[in-house]
Amino acid sequence: MLNDIMRLPHIGEILSLVSAFVWALSVVLFRISGDKDKVHPLAMNLFKNWLALVLLTATVAVIGGEIPPLPLKTVGVFVLSGILGIALSDWLFFTALVKLGAELTAIVDCAYSPFVIILSFLFLGEHMTGLQIVGVMLIVGAVLLITRRKSDEKISRRNLLTGIGVGVVSMLLTAGGIVLAKPFLPGVSVLWATLIRMAGGAAAGTLLWGAHPRRREILRPLRPGPEYKILLPASFLSAYLSVLIWMAGMKYTQASIASALNQLNTIFIFILAALILKEKITPLKLAAVILAFAGAMLVSIPL
Repeated sequence: MLNDIMRLPHIGEILSLVSAFVWALSVVLFRISGDKDKVHPLAMNLFKNWLALVLLTATVAVIGGEIPPLPLKTVGVFVLSGILGIALSDWLFFTALVKLGAELTAIVDCAYSPFVIILSFLFLGEHMTGLQIVGVMLIVGAVLLITRRKSDEKISRRNLLTGIGVGVVSMLLTAGGIVLAKPFLPGVSVLWATLIRMAGGAAAGTLLWGAHPRRREILRPLRPGPEYKILLPASFLSAYLSVLIWMAGMKYTQASIASALNQLNTIFIFILAALILKEKITPLKLAAVILAFAGAMLVSIPL
């Protein structure tokens, strides 16, 4: 039945949209769970990655079957992709989030889709139609529009420049990691590819944490407590379910198209915030939602 689903028309585009929604839901749950600024970026990354690795290993043990005879080069590429796109990228992303706050980080996050499109053009030979390029521009424009509200929180110039710098590098590493793995995905199941990437990311993240002079101190906020009722499902959705669906979307459509649809996660965050957190929908937010979905429709037009 799963194979039949994967043969549905536009399944890659559908999965990319679902991935964006699942990620957005996890972000809302993270907001409910409390102030995450108190958690060190390395600690948060370590927690979510090892939780995802345990869940992925359990999933493989149940339904993954025998270990596939993958070439060493393929395994190495997936491990490197995990180091770039999970260990390093997510660490830098959390660092940017702490320094900039959610709104400015969302603007920096817009660099993800253009980076994927540029790298896919340079290294994968992917091309997009004029309408699809317009769709990407609409999506990025919608995300920029939705983040136009100025934050009341003052940010020092040093934090601003540092946050933007590490945030942009984070998006470049995320894009580089997936473009690197993209050519090897057709011959490997999504589950095994995700597991190998996560293993590489979790291992590299552990090394980064182990090299930190305050490694014991930065783990203290992650001690089990009442907040785990929200933290655990948020981590499950973001680092396990969303990543699996994201990888499948990348496998079954062009990386450039998938990345543009993934960018809708910011729009979904605002919709879910209104429904779950009861945040007010302004005309500006509504216009951005309409603009983004118009862009998503254009991006999904086949070549």
